[in-house]
Amino acid sequence: MKKVFVVVALLLLSTAPALAAGDPEGYPITSKFRVSFGGYVKLDYAYDSIKLDIPLLPGPPGGGIPAAGSPATKKTESIFTARQSRFWFKISGPPIVGAKTTALIEADFYGGGGPSNEQPSLRLRQAFGTVDWADTQLLFGQAYDLFAPAIASTIDFRSGQTTGTPNNPRVPQVRVSHDVHLGESNSLKLVLGVQNPVQDFAPSATSGYSSMVNVAGQAFFTSKALGVAPGYYGMAMKPLTLGLFGLVGNEKIINNPQVNIWGYGQYLFLPVLKSADGKGRAMTLSFEEQAYVAAGVDVSGATAAALVGPANDRKAAKGYGLFGQFIFYPDQNLGVTAGYGRRNALDYDTYSFNGAFEKHNELYYANVAYDLNAAIRFAAEFEHARTLYGAIPAGATGDTGQVNSYRLAAFYFF
Repeated sequence: MKKVFVVVALLLLSTAPALAAGDPEGYPITSKFRVSFGGYVKLDYAYDSIKLDIPLLPGPPGGGIPAAGSPATKKTESIFTARQSRFWFKISGPPIVGAKTTALIEADFYGGGGPSNEQPSLRLRQAFGTVDWADTQLLFGQAYDLFAPAIASTIDFRSGQTTGTPNNPRVPQVRVSHDVHLGESNSLKLVLGVQNPVQDFAPSATSGYSSMVNVAGQAFFTSKALGVAPGYYGMAMKPLTLGLFGLVGNEKIINNPQVNIWGYGQYLFLPVLKSADGKGRAMTLSFEEQAYVAAGVDVSGATAAALVGPANDRKAAKGYGLFGQFIFYPDQNLGVTAGYGRRNALDYDTYSFNGAFEKHNELYYANVAYDLNAAIRFAAEFEHARTLYGAIPAGATGDTGQVNSYRLAAFYFF
């Protein structure tokens, strides 16, 4: 037995140099299908002019900014974290009934975990499979919500979620997309899906006991007539895109009528200065905007509350969102972004039972990013966030909260 142990140990030691040296034959990514791997490492630093009490996720909180005179406004905070780092696997599988099949699974480290940066936990971001024909795609799994597709290109991980771009929920869904070609340069993309209700966290707070799976859809016109320009993070080149999106669902509340959940809006991406060759970013400028109206879509951040009204007559809280941003690349490696987002309550009188409710939450931001090479990027950002309340919150002396945030970030894309 001792001799067997020695032989095994020697065999392991003999393979160690090759593995330590990164031998591509050592631990390849293998599967019965073709697999690719990627992601990025990100280090965040943020300084906030008031204390937001979010030690792991720098930037304005999910709700409103603490109002003037509250204890949080008498402190500041300075934060480091690397939890936004992430990785993904993409799989290309065998064809079926004349279609390609692919899958993607993506995770980051912003799961529950503990308060220390040494206690992260994995969080499932996306996990879906697709079946792709020439003009039609079937997607099933967890992917981005179909409602409100714009993403604010901020260094702040929240990407303006509570200020006009409620893009962050990734929800289980099944959807079908179909492209209708309108000549060589133009097309119409139609998407219809059923997805996990974004109001599914409401029951514990509102005595809800049932919710219908949401039906959501998009209709987008795209045209290459104006060329392409960089979109989110300057990573993908996009053509002119204009369209509509919407969502409907409902929720039953104990001792209340059924509550209808809905939302609709429009989206635009405009290449103002197009790429010279369709690939390079030098001297490109893009403009992106979005506007929506919604009711009861609070989990995603589209509305500031789920319900309004007295206990026996609850209704979906209504609100709207506005967003716009410019992305400019004076040369291939230097990108400058500036934008504004706002989430606003509708029908203030209906919020009277919600205490010091949020009238509006807005965000101004500007950032600059520079790519040293294909892997390393450095970025800096300034944000000003402001919340106006319908009454003075408890412990505060005013009805307005404001914060200035200064952020530095380092990326390594792989």
